[in-house]
Amino acid sequence: MTTQTSASESHNDSRGDSTADATGAGDSTASGSGTNSSTQQSKSPWYTGFGSQIILGLFIGLGLGFVARAIGTQGEEDNWLGALLDGVGSAYVQLLKVMIPPLIIAAVITSVANLRKVTNAARLAISTLWWFAITAFFSVLTGIVVALVLRPGEGTSIDASAAQAPESQGSWTAFLQSIVPQNIFGLQTKLGEDSVSLSFNVLQLLVISMVIGVAAVKTGKSAEPFLNFMESFLSIVQKVLWWIIRLAPIGTAALIGTAVYSYGWDALGALGNFVIAIYVGLAIVAGVIYPVVLKANGLSVREFYRKVWPVTSLGFVTRSSMGVMPVNQRVAEDEMGVPREYASFAIPLGSATKMDGCAAVYPAVAAIFVAQFYGVDLNITHYLLIIMVSVLGSAATAGTTGATVMLTLTLSTLGLPLAGVGLLLAIEPIIDMGRTAVNVTGQSLSATVVAKRAGILDGSRWA
Repeated sequence: MTTQTSASESHNDSRGDSTADATGAGDSTASGSGTNSSTQQSKSPWYTGFGSQIILGLFIGLGLGFVARAIGTQGEEDNWLGALLDGVGSAYVQLLKVMIPPLIIAAVITSVANLRKVTNAARLAISTLWWFAITAFFSVLTGIVVALVLRPGEGTSIDASAAQAPESQGSWTAFLQSIVPQNIFGLQTKLGEDSVSLSFNVLQLLVISMVIGVAAVKTGKSAEPFLNFMESFLSIVQKVLWWIIRLAPIGTAALIGTAVYSYGWDALGALGNFVIAIYVGLAIVAGVIYPVVLKANGLSVREFYRKVWPVTSLGFVTRSSMGVMPVNQRVAEDEMGVPREYASFAIPLGSATKMDGCAAVYPAVAAIFVAQFYGVDLNITHYLLIIMVSVLGSAATAGTTGATVMLTLTLSTLGLPLAGVGLLLAIEPIIDMGRTAVNVTGQSLSATVVAKRAGILDGSRWA
């Protein structure tokens, strides 16, 4: 696939920060010195690299988490360090999420307008969905094989009284209902006993933004001021996001510290085999399937994981694909070389519907666990249904996002007891960390592979 304009030029417009700033690991050159620039290059210290700072934040967070656990609780309340870690971590995730609506609106509208410069845009969109399905297919196969080999549901000492039906369930009609906007802002409300909470439905925002973008393109010359405004607005939003992203090492330390303090190893108990099965499946997806896909498409495995590390690590500690989406899109554009016109479409879409961890590995292992626990024999038809639900189900449950909802959809399709969901709630936060890390890594992988196969990837970023 070819573009009518240079992808490497267009996706770097209005950038206030260089690629070297984004990673902190690039070489800096002196300008205007009157000497050969090659003699002025100096290697930046390793600790200035963004990825290195994330790793450092992880280790600091681990240490602080263990210190907080050693201090202990103060009655029913967290100690001062635990409360501080939780407050800082929550504030960082909230900062990331608050920029998601303006980022989606500005990026998607601008993307739709700029796709005029890209030939075969429809084929690009279809290819994106195709690669979402391919990696989901092999991920769910991995989950099935791991569950059948390790058999986590047999011999477990978990108390059957822990089984309870979940409050919400997946529905095959949820996807169709979720993409129909309830209002122009994609807002959803939830009534509590004493409060009303507001949230954004990302799929609805995508639909609204795409419709506005197409309408602006069809309007023609009179819409040019609006499109120019949206492009300027996008540059401003991305600048603010970069300021927030630079706080990631601090957020990482606080979030991993909170996880260690809150969960430790106590929650594993009788479900240790299930946790091991989940992480083995996730490790195979990230360590075997993804590298095979990269190699098959002529991409360096080492370079990909070096570039995607901030995304993977933030996914692990934040447990939110949506919260990591701004970082994921920035890395896709600045580090992977994915054109902005395409990245601003593929990454938000992937964040809502591309979940190899939550919607493929997890429901496969969990469904087989529930069947083994209740002594239900599964046949080839059941396994085919697990594959079908996992490949299609992440989209079908996008309006009611969550791995638990995805699991209820799988169990109801197989005719297994929905009460089995309650058996796994105790270790939900621990396994959700690994699931989300694989989710966001797969989202970046799919966008990069599609761009490479379409011939629009900036190869200089991989030199």
